[in-house]
Amino acid sequence: MGALLVTGGAGFIGSNFILHYLKKTSGDRVVNFDILTYAGNLENLKAVEKNDRYAFVKGDIADQEQVARTISDFGIDRIVHFAAESHVDRSIIDPLVFIRTNVLGTQILIDCARAAGVKKFVHVSTDEVYGSLGPDDPPFSEKTPLDPSSPYSASKTGSDLLVQAACRTFDFPGLITRCSNNYGPFQFPEKLIPLIISNALEGRKLPVYGDGLNVRDWIHVEDHCEGVRVVLERGEVGQVYNLGGLSELNNLEVVKTILKLLGKSETLIEFVKDRPGHDRRYAMNISLAEEKLGWLPRRTFKEGLAETVEWYVANEEWRTRVRDGLYRKYYESQYGQRMGT
Repeated sequence: MGALLVTGGAGFIGSNFILHYLKKTSGDRVVNFDILTYAGNLENLKAVEKNDRYAFVKGDIADQEQVARTISDFGIDRIVHFAAESHVDRSIIDPLVFIRTNVLGTQILIDCARAAGVKKFVHVSTDEVYGSLGPDDPPFSEKTPLDPSSPYSASKTGSDLLVQAACRTFDFPGLITRCSNNYGPFQFPEKLIPLIISNALEGRKLPVYGDGLNVRDWIHVEDHCEGVRVVLERGEVGQVYNLGGLSELNNLEVVKTILKLLGKSETLIEFVKDRPGHDRRYAMNISLAEEKLGWLPRRTFKEGLAETVEWYVANEEWRTRVRDGLYRKYYESQYGQRMGT
């Protein structure tokens, strides 16, 4: 059997993907390659850390020598590339970090994968590369022109185009997935849903940008992981696949639903100054993934959000350790070296 390299596998979506993949498949070894920035949390993977099919390598995708050595040492024949700086607010403060990881890192992965003869390379991207929709515009399709608004989405657009260029120039076995907003277990609480849940549980104010009417399509992380696995197994090389949740809601609706699930007052809501360049609406046309791969999200947003709220309530220790930064000590206790920044 082969070996699958998962970059960014200690992050929110990456760790959920590893758990999903090990559960749904047999034989293949999974190598988690992650630099462990603030958003990387190996505690997410405690359930599989002793699994013979799982290995962890602390590494930087922008370090070509380290990437090449890891691919060679483990006999990697497929790659799923999650590793990315992904928080829009942070990209506005320091765009260069996003360019290094998301653009340079992706090109280095492509070069190393080509040199090693990797058979499949799935690049996980975002609906944010398409820009913003008006209230009556049709959802994004895979043919929608790319029109990024933030340094984050511009860096992801760059990485998408590098994968597409490699496919056309070098017959590189690349595929691209573009997902809508993910939610679910293990999400770092700088993102909307875990932030609102955590603040509400602690009686803190709930910051909502602008008028709160920015619309997003929401997909449960397990449904997204299933989609990525299906693309890895059956996707057509060179193709882009949109993976959405078919659940358009504005941010204020999401916040109020969480408060209702928790039995908390809407007086906790606090409107704050809007983010610069804040996209108004995202929506995804996922008919290609449905027609060609037989993939559709399984959870409604109502079901998925209730499960997610229940998970955060039940996992107070995880939530507290992330809030306090204690999760960073877990790596040091396991590997005997500092986690870094």
